[in-house]
Amino acid sequence: MLQNILSRLDDSGNLIPRYTPPRCLLERQAVGGCDICRDVCPHNAVLTGLVGMSIQFDADACTGCGLCVQACPTGALEYSLQPTLQNVRDQKAEDGVAAGEGEASLTCPQSGAGGPQLPCLGRVTPAVVSASGAWGTPLTLIHGECETCPVGAPDVPQRLEAVVAEAQQLRSATGKPARVTVRAATPEDTERAVRVSRRGAFGALFRAGKAQLAQSIPESPLPFVDWSEPEERTPEEWKWRKLSLKPAPPADAPVHWPAPVVDDTCIDCPVCHNVCPTDAIDRQIGDDGGVSLLLNLSACTGCMACLRSCPPQAMHEQADWLPAAFTGPILLREGESVM
Repeated sequence: MLQNILSRLDDSGNLIPRYTPPRCLLERQAVGGCDICRDVCPHNAVLTGLVGMSIQFDADACTGCGLCVQACPTGALEYSLQPTLQNVRDQKAEDGVAAGEGEASLTCPQSGAGGPQLPCLGRVTPAVVSASGAWGTPLTLIHGECETCPVGAPDVPQRLEAVVAEAQQLRSATGKPARVTVRAATPEDTERAVRVSRRGAFGALFRAGKAQLAQSIPESPLPFVDWSEPEERTPEEWKWRKLSLKPAPPADAPVHWPAPVVDDTCIDCPVCHNVCPTDAIDRQIGDDGGVSLLLNLSACTGCMACLRSCPPQAMHEQADWLPAAFTGPILLREGESVM
């Protein structure tokens, strides 16, 4: 019984991801929009439409593979990361070495491998990989025959490699890369068991009780996003990316976190602020009528909708930032009076 509980910690009972319209570039009317989620869906389950109903799902076609969530550049689509992160964390022993065979693992039901499962490894994101590195837990991602899988897509292994590469770029500032292996299942993996630390086992049982309660509510949604609270505007994925920057990077170590900067051709219009899906760009008008553009780096997802939408093309991408840039708002521009 314990094995079954531990292997299904991410089974929320709801295949369709949460959609937060204010984070969607279609809803923000960014220049060029965005249809990545529709393009990556292997089952044509994502439908795009007009503002107010920009993203919809065909519930009969959606398999919960998570590829749309993995590819969404703004966090408009998401599953809760907490169960997956906790699953990886629970496989870490108290002595700093992963429990059991010296590793944590995630796999899919189609692989036939034992151990903790996700509906598809398309749900693995850079935050999950980076967190495993922060915890010092080697992570093995075991997939099945993706070419014939009815849940995901044939290129899931290649997408996983891209996710790992993105996470390693983030972790490079810490000097402690994640130890990740992406591979196909082998016959020996069928005997793989769920192994957790003692502390992790007790925590899993406690959470399993809460999960049973949640699953008794049909189609239970993820928690509501309160858009009135700025901290809620940042997607969980990017919150965990920042939290996973452990050990803390040295003060002079560049952190890979693509975000915009502004040059002197800026005309102080509000477009960048209006299209920003997480309100990472704040436009303030002072008492003298001057305009200030401030960037909350932690909230920036690097979607670069501001660059594509900027009328004078005054915005440019900066890939790396020093750790101090995460401690408070960055002044991107202080303009003349517009009044």
